[in-house]
Amino acid sequence: MTYEELQQVTVDAQPRVFLQPLAAPSILGLYGLAGATFMVAAQMVHWFGSSYTTLLLVPFAAIFGGLAQFLSGMWAYKARDGVATAVHGMWGAFWIAFGILALMLGSGRVPAPGSTLFPALGYWFIVLAAITWVCTAAASAESGSLVTTLAFLAGGSTLSAIALLVGSDILLMIAGYLFIICAIVAWYTASALMLNEAYGRQVWPLGLGTRTRRAGTPTIGFGIGEPGVIRGQV
Repeated sequence: MTYEELQQVTVDAQPRVFLQPLAAPSILGLYGLAGATFMVAAQMVHWFGSSYTTLLLVPFAAIFGGLAQFLSGMWAYKARDGVATAVHGMWGAFWIAFGILALMLGSGRVPAPGSTLFPALGYWFIVLAAITWVCTAAASAESGSLVTTLAFLAGGSTLSAIALLVGSDILLMIAGYLFIICAIVAWYTASALMLNEAYGRQVWPLGLGTRTRRAGTPTIGFGIGEPGVIRGQV
């Protein structure tokens, strides 16, 4: 092998980085979570509703809270954000499944419960609560705002599971209020991510996580959400 050929082999063997810039996926994911959670929770606490309201909520919950959030979870995967991947992927899938279940109940394919007692759905929330609590702990490394969002989401899921397993209207209503608070904080967090990225500086604070505090105050700039180069969204 000649010297020139050896040099070419060395150049070809060098690692190459291909940038794939992404906007912060959690902007879409958290807005989807906030919208679907608020609408369904408002019905849970009897702010509005009738016998056919659930069916009217199905398209909004399944597309806005389900499809949009699930897609944001897949984009969060490319941004190497494990917490966002788990939260948006899991809750996006849940809202899609919720829409399918509501359609099945509305069409009579599945017998509708006559009261709050609905153990089968209660077990759904056991799974959601278990995963969301772990995500809450992991989010403490990223931002205080995200921790608050997930804590209320996990708390609402826990109370929903208990309420549906024992048939408690009171507990289900309390869970609804926790979900409403979660939706408000999720809206704030998504808005902060969007504003901070748009202006290139901190406009609304997100609250520093343990990882951010160790690294110092983050700066907003080029490289945000570029898989393989910078991990995470902020």
